[in-house]
Amino acid sequence: MPKSSMILALVFSATSAFAQQGNPGGHFVENWDLDGDGQVTLAEATERRGDVFLTFDADENGILTSEEHDLFDEARAQDMEQNGMGHGGGGRNPANGMLRDVTDADGDGNVTREEFMAAVPAWFEAMDRNGDGVVTAADFGRG
Repeated sequence: MPKSSMILALVFSATSAFAQQGNPGGHFVENWDLDGDGQVTLAEATERRGDVFLTFDADENGILTSEEHDLFDEARAQDMEQNGMGHGGGGRNPANGMLRDVTDADGDGNVTREEFMAAVPAWFEAMDRNGDGVVTAADFGRG
């Protein structure tokens, strides 16, 4: 299995139970909760997001080119479709925090690792609805 496929499977895999339950945050928590305690910390989100960047930086030059980001966008869309996740535009939708418009801070069409990682704190804060410093499935959905 190629490196990118293996990491994609790790990062974007989810059980059908979460999708079937209609739990919009379950998919995120399951895949980003590295210690399995049911919550995602900023440190876990930062580590996993670094893994995501490395997966799509095919030439390992520290930059997601437009083409590499297109592949990333395609993989995210496919993951969302396969796991019954909505395409909501809200700040708590984890996929939206990795959009090129969000991560390309200087607007040059390329996303450096520094740009991608610098967006983590605001992305995490937007998902942490109750401000308790962790993201759980309860931080997602209506309300």
